[in-house]
Amino acid sequence: MTEPVAPAFESELDKDGSFERLDSTFREIIEVGEAGRYHLYVSLACPWAHRTVIYRKLKGLESAISMTIVDPERDELGWQTTDSAGTTPDLVNGFRYLSQAYRTSTAAFDGRVTVPVLWDIREGRIVNNESSEIIRMLDSAFDDVSERPELHFAPAELRAEIDQINSFVYANVNNGVYRCGFATRQAAYDEAFGKLFAALDVLDARLGERRYLVGDRISEADWRLFTTLVRFDSVYVGHFKCNLRRIADYPHLAGYLRELYQHPGIAGTVDFDHIKRHYYRTHGSLNPTRIVPLGPELDLSSPHGRE
Repeated sequence: MTEPVAPAFESELDKDGSFERLDSTFREIIEVGEAGRYHLYVSLACPWAHRTVIYRKLKGLESAISMTIVDPERDELGWQTTDSAGTTPDLVNGFRYLSQAYRTSTAAFDGRVTVPVLWDIREGRIVNNESSEIIRMLDSAFDDVSERPELHFAPAELRAEIDQINSFVYANVNNGVYRCGFATRQAAYDEAFGKLFAALDVLDARLGERRYLVGDRISEADWRLFTTLVRFDSVYVGHFKCNLRRIADYPHLAGYLRELYQHPGIAGTVDFDHIKRHYYRTHGSLNPTRIVPLGPELDLSSPHGRE
C-alpha cells in the first residue's frame, strides 16, 4: 500500500473554513429486492457504511446480499481491497479499487468515492451510495428474501418522528463530529463544537425519560445515532477535537450505547482496529505522524441498566 495522504476534502470546505458534506451521487431506490442480485461494498471504519452492515445482520440478509469489506487505510487512490486483517476480497467484480465501481457505472465520474455502495450484479453498476436510503431499502424492500421479514426499524406510524430525530442527529452529531474535525478556522470549529455538545445534552435528557429515541423499541433513529456514539470516545474526542465530554461521561447516553452494542449481533459489526487505523492513519493533515493511540479502554460489555 502506498503512503496514505490527507483525503481531498477541498470541495467540501466552505469559504468560512466549515466542512459541508456533498450529497451522494447514485440515488436509485429498489422497490423489491432479489436474492443474489445485489452486493455491498463497505468499510467497517466508516459510520455511514456501518449502518448498512448492521441492517444486513439484523434483517438476516447475509445469504441474500454479498459483501466486500475494504481496507480501512485509504490512500491517495482511495478505498481498496487488500489482504489486510478483517478485509474481504471482491468476489463479484475483482475490483482492486472502489473507484473502479464508480467509473464502471459512470465513465466520466470525477467526484468523491465513498462507502457504502450498493451494487447491482446483474446490470453491473452502482444502484445507490447513500447510506440512509440503503438502510431504508434493507429494512423493507428485501423482506421476501430476509430471514427476519417481520423486523422493521422505520414503521410507517413512527416514520415522521424518526425522520425528525434523524435530521437533528445528522446535522448536529453524525455530521457534527466531522464539522469539528475538518474545520479549518476557529470560528467554524467553535460553532460546530457548540452545536454538537448542545445536541448530545438534548439527546441525553431525552434518553433519561425514555429507553429509545422513538417509540418503545429500537428504531432506525437509534442505529443511526449508534454508529457515531460507538466511535466517539476512541476517535472523535481526540482526533476530531470533540473533547468537552466523552460519551462515557453522560449518565444516559453511556448506558444507551452499551445496550445497543450488546444487542444480539451488533458487537460483531464493530471493529475498533479498523476504526482507529482508518481515522488516525488516513487523515494526514490531522495526524501527520500516523501514530494510532492504544487507548482508551472501553467497557461496552458492562451492564447497561436500561431495562
